[in-house]
Amino acid sequence: TSRRLLSRYRNRWSRNLSCGRYIFFLLGPRHFHNIGNMENKDAVNALAALAQESRLAVFRLLVQNGPDGLTPGVIGERLTLPAPTLSFHLKTLAQAGLVTTVQEGRYVRYRADMANFNSLTAFLTKDCCSGNLHLCTPEGKPHE
Repeated sequence: TSRRLLSRYRNRWSRNLSCGRYIFFLLGPRHFHNIGNMENKDAVNALAALAQESRLAVFRLLVQNGPDGLTPGVIGERLTLPAPTLSFHLKTLAQAGLVTTVQEGRYVRYRADMANFNSLTAFLTKDCCSGNLHLCTPEGKPHE
């Protein structure tokens, strides 16, 4: 029976490998969007991505533009970043799950992934102030 089980997983792995889905099979789905399943390492990766001045500026610019997003050319112009540097920073933010990309013909549009960012802030503030939410809000304003 163990040989049959091993054969079944080997066939499943090779089938997923040929389709390019072997990473999903090996690592499983990423549960970044679900606060209950978010792991410390996901939060650390996202915070590490934002812990650099240029990446933080890129992310803030994308947040300001909302769902419309921006192309790398526009981001580079507004922040005066060279294309190779900007590409590296966008890749880091995408790997951390903070930005998403959409292919539009020849161009790629980047958007801040607000769902993941909101999950990150919810993860960080979960059980904040021992349940006294009025203590956790800026200037004592209650949560809405």
